[in-house]
Amino acid sequence: MIDYSEKDGSVTFQVYVVPRASRSEIVGEHNGALRVRLAAPPVDGAANRELITVLAKALHVSRSKVAIDSGHTSRTKRVTVSQSGPEVLNSIQLLK
Repeated sequence: MIDYSEKDGSVTFQVYVVPRASRSEIVGEHNGALRVRLAAPPVDGAANRELITVLAKALHVSRSKVAIDSGHTSRTKRVTVSQSGPEVLNSIQLLK
């Protein structure tokens, strides 16, 4: 089960990233976090940019609404999707 919190119209949750994968995809759950495989290497923020793109596409929001709050150099990151409605929560529920 993916742990998340909702505050002021934003949804915050943990993401566990596996860089340098063969392709970028959301693969499920890892210790309460959303597990995402990224094809990009963790160099010069490439993996972080790829993560934002993958999440925005999966959650059907623009990339500007997805932000990495903490963990920029870590595999475990805290991500916030701002100004999100119930449809984003439903997307996260489907990924559980």
